[in-house]
Order: sequence, then C-alpha cells, then structure tokens
Amino acid sequence: MAWLDAVAFDENGLVAAIAQDADSGDVLMLAWMNRAALAETARLGEAVYFSRSRQRLWHKGERSGHVQKVESIRLDCDGDAVLLSIRQHGGIACHTGRRRCLFRQLVNGQWQTTDPVLKNPGDIYGQ
Repeated sequence: MAWLDAVAFDENGLVAAIAQDADSGDVLMLAWMNRAALAETARLGEAVYFSRSRQRLWHKGERSGHVQKVESIRLDCDGDAVLLSIRQHGGIACHTGRRRCLFRQLVNGQWQTTDPVLKNPGDIYGQ
C-alpha cells in the first residue's frame, strides 16, 4: 500500500480526517485516522477512524448504526489532511444525535447551537 506513504501522519501517527456529505457538501465531522484506519477505510468503503480516547480503531456506526459509506478519499496538498466524501446512513453523524458535529456557531461572541438533536443519544447508544 504505497499510497499510504504519501500521507504525512503527525508525531502521534495520526492524520485529520474530514467527513463531508457527498450530496450537500456539508462538513459533518472531523476525526482522526492512523495508517491502519485509513487502510481499512479504503478496503471497506466505510469510514474507520482512530479513537484517541479509547486508543483503538473505531468503525463509524459500530454501535449507532450510523455508518459512513465512502464515495471518495482525497489527500490535501501538504498530505496532512484527508477528505472523505461520504453518504451518512441514518442522517446522524454526531454522537450528540445531531446531523453534524459542527453544530455550534460563533454569533456576537457567543457559541449558539444551530442544529437540533434528531435522536436522543440515550436511544441511539442505549444509555
């Protein structure tokens, strides 16, 4: 997998991965990938990230069912960011039950929530 050698993983062996909706172009989330996660994403055609808190690979949707089907993978000019064009199953990318993780916007010096909760996280994860 020589193509992985073009990726500039950071000192922790990670690269930023942006998930973008293939239809709308909306940025849904930012996560991290190590070499194994990126290779597995390309192999499966579904997003697999590296969880920094759990220190393990995390197949998006493994618990929630909100799988990200990957349409394409792009590498930026510096090789230090990956863009995944995805189809978000279930319409929810964020663990908070929202469509996207970037649901807060700075307005007049205050963070305002702009996106509603579509499904209660307790109902998604059984908590």
